Amino acid sequence: MGDQIGEIVEGNIYYIPFQEFKDLENCNLTDNQIVKVFSNMCRVNILFMIANAGSGHIGSSFSSIEIMSLIYKKYIQKNPKSNIFFSSKGHDSPALYNVLISEGLLEFENLFKLRRINGLPGHPDINTKNIITNTGSLGMGISKAKGMITADRLKGNKKQYFVLLGDGELQEGQIWESLVSAVNSKMGELTVIVDHNKLQSDTLVSKVSDLGNLELKFKSFGWHVERCDGNDIDDLSEVFERLDDIKSVPKIIIADTIKGKGVSFMEHTSIDSDVENYKFHSGAPDSISYNKACNELIDKTNLLRNEHGLKPLEITSINNKKPQLVNKSNIQKLIPAYTKSLIDLASKNKSIVALDADLILDTGLIEFEEKFPERFVECGIAEQDMVSQAGGMALNGLLPIVHSFSCFLSSRPNEQMYNNSTEKTKIIYVGSLAGLIPGGPGHSHQAVRDIASLSGIPNLTIIEPCCESEVFKALDWAVNSNINSTYIRLTSIPIPISFNYNNKNELKLGSSFKLKDGKDCMIISHGPLFLSIAHDIATKLKDEEDVSCGVINIPWLNYIDSVQLIKDIGLAKKVLIIDNHYADSGLGMRVKSTLSDCEIKVSIHGIKEIPKSGTNQEILDYHGYNYENLKMKLI
Repeated sequence: MGDQIGEIVEGNIYYIPFQEFKDLENCNLTDNQIVKVFSNMCRVNILFMIANAGSGHIGSSFSSIEIMSLIYKKYIQKNPKSNIFFSSKGHDSPALYNVLISEGLLEFENLFKLRRINGLPGHPDINTKNIITNTGSLGMGISKAKGMITADRLKGNKKQYFVLLGDGELQEGQIWESLVSAVNSKMGELTVIVDHNKLQSDTLVSKVSDLGNLELKFKSFGWHVERCDGNDIDDLSEVFERLDDIKSVPKIIIADTIKGKGVSFMEHTSIDSDVENYKFHSGAPDSISYNKACNELIDKTNLLRNEHGLKPLEITSINNKKPQLVNKSNIQKLIPAYTKSLIDLASKNKSIVALDADLILDTGLIEFEEKFPERFVECGIAEQDMVSQAGGMALNGLLPIVHSFSCFLSSRPNEQMYNNSTEKTKIIYVGSLAGLIPGGPGHSHQAVRDIASLSGIPNLTIIEPCCESEVFKALDWAVNSNINSTYIRLTSIPIPISFNYNNKNELKLGSSFKLKDGKDCMIISHGPLFLSIAHDIATKLKDEEDVSCGVINIPWLNYIDSVQLIKDIGLAKKVLIIDNHYADSGLGMRVKSTLSDCEIKVSIHGIKEIPKSGTNQEILDYHGYNYENLKMKLI
């Protein structure tokens, strides 16, 4: 959950200033020696970026930094217009950003702006200088490169493309779809590098979906395949030199790396991966771990510099202080509540099985797997396969509960979900990390179009609980009351809620619940964060403007009981829907349609552009979810 919460490292954190990288360029060293020193210097700043942001991915950034450094030094730096690099896996963006910054291809001030508004997004985005393409979810990289190569050929351009993949990413079907036509089209312009660190997220790839003999697999598709130590610059360089002479077929380098390379206790080889999860996949380390890792990296880098006759590094620091937390006691944690509810229901219903897509920590399934190992299926990074498996289980009498992030679950396997719905079986889909927040990962992970993409699927009810109590009710309803399929939309981060939820509320299909009375106007919303925003606005309107504003919770996102809603609105003549979604396709439009025959002025506030990456408060303010903006729509 560290990737989502965003707790910065408190105290002094250290970085290497840009001048040190400039000085390195003028040293009397071989190209490979420079890349070795450069890579290790970058690790110090990668750690700084993540510590300062409070989130990011250390493990995959450290495993891939030699690969990126060599490509930029050997190809991009010498001929940037003819040599193109991008990473398909996205989690290594701190490494990519640091190479760009250290090469002078991004302003150095961006070192301090990881996952900040108008800074560097949590995952690569084309709006960032010298970022070639958006990452999106996994599996797209080779296909993107093929499209670029086709365009180059039509325009008469000659370029080389270097695409970095993760080994967990190879579980995505699109990767294997993309291989054949690249050979048929003789795309010798394309070199793919697999960061083969052997872990996906925090688990061994071999435990989830063993890739087998990758060399033979890629060769069977007609690709030229090489293998090397991806953290050894000399070995890497030799392979790239050999591939420079191969022009007629696309090429793949399987680069064996170590996740967390460079810090002894962060290297995955230092843990017993068969029994414990890797701890440094996402999130910033604690202060003790940070200082220990930083000292180790600086010592190693200075030792290497000394071997090459270079002076010790000049190190600069900043002092971080954690922001003061607002003292709110009613903290709601929906994922743990969901876990407890699922285990309780599964204890009573032996047909329940849980499926996961490499997100067991974030989806709250660790305890479920421990209690019901025979009823847990880890599908890996293969959402389409997972959803179709669930369809087969449902056809044979099981009740599958399918888990992933909302952004992936609503998009990648959308066709498979539709196919399941046409069979009129019962499946429960649970999408965590739902909505605009957390803002750090960026738009590839912000699920603000899932209501639209799933509302058109027949026999599927969408519900978003607003608190722990409603989580229990929602899952119980989905398991025991709904005869069709259900999509449960869950907020993943802890939320301090400002409203009181009446546990006596009956969760009846389409029903709304009044959380606060009001006669002048009414705010309608869904989920813990946005209902809390609504409640705070209503309270402030009464205190400052003497406006009586009510708040209504509608947990049902694609079905509304119009009679109940109109009754809840009462005499109010103005209604504002605060939507945790794109404004033109979320709950707001359904409510507006429902009230179209009523003499009520209805306005909607939702997302109107691609969401920004930043701290949670930065994102809320940027997209207008604040008192000053929203009160204008009510008074």
